[in-house]
Amino acid sequence: MCTKDVIYELRTKNGLSQDDLAEKVFVTRQAVSRWENGETVPNTETLKLLSGLFNVSINTLLGSPRQLICQCCGMPLDDSIIGKNKDGSLNEDYCQWCYADGTYTYSDMDDLIRVCIPHMVEQGFTEEQAREHMKHILPTLDYWKRYEELSDDGQFEQFKKQLIDEINDLHVEGMPKLESLNALVGSYVNLEYPLPNGMRVKFLNDGTTYLGNQLESELGGDRCFGVLANMDFILVCTYECGGADPELVLYKKR
Repeated sequence: MCTKDVIYELRTKNGLSQDDLAEKVFVTRQAVSRWENGETVPNTETLKLLSGLFNVSINTLLGSPRQLICQCCGMPLDDSIIGKNKDGSLNEDYCQWCYADGTYTYSDMDDLIRVCIPHMVEQGFTEEQAREHMKHILPTLDYWKRYEELSDDGQFEQFKKQLIDEINDLHVEGMPKLESLNALVGSYVNLEYPLPNGMRVKFLNDGTTYLGNQLESELGGDRCFGVLANMDFILVCTYECGGADPELVLYKKR
């Protein structure tokens, strides 16, 4: 699709007239009309406003002229999994798992490879193939080439260690010692828990990236423990395969 078609589709999909869109991005209706007729394209600042308004990448607005690749893990990107800056704008260089709200979530290449291998195995790789592929591609990506410049001197790793210690200090019965926390996007782990009053509730934001892990229960059986946390809370739950029949064990504000 061309830029003119993308803008027209996004505008009409969101129920906006040309006047409405013009007002939201501080241009005239005539400017919107010229975009949709293919006479002009929005300038850089207006593209940023349109990106924020419609929650799509500038790459999408321009008709997807290039394939976006996460510059930390190498994953192909589409608008639904692009990471966000602190101001909520999309960062087209990273996925939500590697870059969350302006924070890089991986500082150890081996740790990232360990997290990625199971997902690649599900796609048909052997473990050895996945490991060799990641070892080959990661050093070519911008984040790892510029790691000394982009890293936070271990601050995020220290925060994760603090969280791990806090979670282990809760001594949840049947839950083994937590050794690591991985980046998890809310939409993938936002389970709906039953409350005593019969209502069901979700505690997470689908678009937010959290830290968490899955642990096998020391009590045996088919249920697993799920751990999720961020700067504001710690959540521990249990569930069956695929997140079925979730039960909230603990929700603690930090």
